[in-house]
Amino acid sequence: MSSPRSAGLIAVVTVMTSLTGASTAAAASAPMTAGASGRTDAAVRTGGKEPTSLTELRREAQKAYKSIEDANRALVARQKKFAGVEKELAGKLTRLQEATAELNRLRKPLSDLAASLYQDPSVGGLSPFIAGGDGTAILRRMSDMQHLVAGHNTVLSEASKLLEGQQRLAQEAQELRAASLLQEAQLSAQVTLMRKRSTTLVRSLTRALVKLGVKIGQGTEGAGGCDPTRIAQAEQYPNGLLPKNILCPLPQRGETLRADAAIAFADLNIAYKKRFGTPMCISDSYRSLGEQQAVYYRRPGFAATPGKSNHGLGLAVDLCGGVQSFRSAQFNWLEANGKKYGWFHPDWAYHSPFEPWHWEYDPKLGSLLP
Repeated sequence: MSSPRSAGLIAVVTVMTSLTGASTAAAASAPMTAGASGRTDAAVRTGGKEPTSLTELRREAQKAYKSIEDANRALVARQKKFAGVEKELAGKLTRLQEATAELNRLRKPLSDLAASLYQDPSVGGLSPFIAGGDGTAILRRMSDMQHLVAGHNTVLSEASKLLEGQQRLAQEAQELRAASLLQEAQLSAQVTLMRKRSTTLVRSLTRALVKLGVKIGQGTEGAGGCDPTRIAQAEQYPNGLLPKNILCPLPQRGETLRADAAIAFADLNIAYKKRFGTPMCISDSYRSLGEQQAVYYRRPGFAATPGKSNHGLGLAVDLCGGVQSFRSAQFNWLEANGKKYGWFHPDWAYHSPFEPWHWEYDPKLGSLLP
């Protein structure tokens, strides 16, 4: 039977889990649709309003991704705390075993004493103490008997204390185990709900990107490469060696970027098209290590050392359509507005070497979008 403390803990965690599940499941289960212009209607709400553009939807995805990161950090912290609880539990169980052994050790002489005094007094019990002899001998025997009785009472007292300690340790061990199991169950439920929410947002993003002309599934293994929650996985691969299923295609055929850069670029492209009437022109995006080597030898002085280029990380593009001309209307607009979407023209590209067509995505800048 669980203690009142265990019962209270179970009730609190049950209520917390049900409230978390209700709110998250409601957000994760609502439908999403995308229009031809890239506008979306999502049930994941922001400030009481439904997202009405790819910009807002991307922000929701970024928030969801950050929530997953926060949950992972919390999970690690709670796992460390859980390990501490397990260690404490192991210590209590060890002390419980020691107390049990000590109790058994004290019970043995107590049992022997009881057998000696009460089972057969005519043989080895009371008769030696009260049989014959002068008064001095009798008094000595009575003193010995009183000492034996006092020792008997001391053993009983110590045994009683050990028994109480044993029961207390057993109760604490039970409560620690119950708390650990409840925490594990709660973490598992939270992770499941977050995964469902993440999946819903990624599907909505995929539909929105398809409406914008992104050929999801062509040159990639499904839509996984456009999943912003897989950014950490992409960071594990060396420069220029990102697999196709980690890269997200761009509207221009054959061009790809890392998921966060691709989504931000698609968002930027909407604003660019609204301003100039045409989508952005891409001459180059992700470069494999082999492609970096080819460009490096074909254009010496105008390409980074193979394995060092941001193109090899899926975080850079070379643009055309007017942007490649320094101080053109397109270049100036992109310079003024690109950072709103996480894209910028690096300082070195202004002079050494001079590459007005080269633009990069900064994940830290992108995470600070308003």
